Amino acid sequence: MSQDATSNYAGVWDTRVGFGQKSALLLIDLMKGYTTDDAPLYARGVVTAVAHAGEILAAARAARIPLVHTNIRYKPGSFIDGGVWLKKAPVMKAMVEGHPHAEFCDEVKPLPDELVVSKQYPSAFFGTTLATTLMAQGVDTVVLVGCSTSGCIRATAVDGVQHGFRVMVIREAVGDRHATPHEANLFDIDSKYGDVISKAEFIQHLAR
Repeated sequence: MSQDATSNYAGVWDTRVGFGQKSALLLIDLMKGYTTDDAPLYARGVVTAVAHAGEILAAARAARIPLVHTNIRYKPGSFIDGGVWLKKAPVMKAMVEGHPHAEFCDEVKPLPDELVVSKQYPSAFFGTTLATTLMAQGVDTVVLVGCSTSGCIRATAVDGVQHGFRVMVIREAVGDRHATPHEANLFDIDSKYGDVISKAEFIQHLAR
């Protein structure tokens, strides 16, 4: 008899890790290229995610927990720092300083004193100082919002657990260009790499 995925994974890939002692909010690549209708990167799911991410960011600021914004930046013209990734995903060449699609969405724009980590590859940890920055602050839990679920969110979740962090992904505040990869990757992250939680669960965590 065939089983659905949830039943098949039950008791094997359904352990919860929960929050640790200190959480940080990571806002992954919430740039206008994903929310601009005529942009090649436009992803309808990200438009919805940004609205939720704005509320979550406000709550995190009020709770004064560590937070980090990430964006993507390449050297214009040569794009030498994009390597093979840009051969596979040339659409990402819009992510250069001064391009309107590379600007942060207004709802989640960093404040002047908030940390922005620029990256060239999907994971926010790969080739950046993010892990050591978080460890120096005593952070043991990373809470992810942003885009895209099947790309930079998944890659950051995998690298997060591999760096020793508890990983939380807020369902309402991550998005993709299509529902199928979005849901499949949330299922996989929740099964193997971290916990997929609701916005309400995170707000309750901040209150505690």
